[in-house]
Amino acid sequence: MRQSRRSLVALALAALLLAPVAAVAAEASGVVNVNTASAAQLELLPRIGPSVAQRIVEHREENGGKFASLEDLMLVRGIGERTFALLQPYVALSGETTLKEKVRVPRTAASAEEER
Repeated sequence: MRQSRRSLVALALAALLLAPVAAVAAEASGVVNVNTASAAQLELLPRIGPSVAQRIVEHREENGGKFASLEDLMLVRGIGERTFALLQPYVALSGETTLKEKVRVPRTAASAEEER
């Protein structure tokens, strides 16, 4: 009985922690084609501002006009593993850019602690 209560509490906490992420994904449907998007379209991605968006465009132009894989975004200064993990659901290598609004990712206590 005690073990099952702990399991239920753990599941409830996990659901509460993942709810904001699921809500963001549901709100922002669409993708940005990193091989054809303008800097303005790239700025719609989470945690991407004007400077990083321009670096993505410049990197693309300097390296054959396209990214070979999504992971190549991490070659752009300002995009590390954590940022890439946030971007991944919203980026594509082909197709049309369909994202129309800026994706806002809620700050969690864990990410605020990591920045300190």
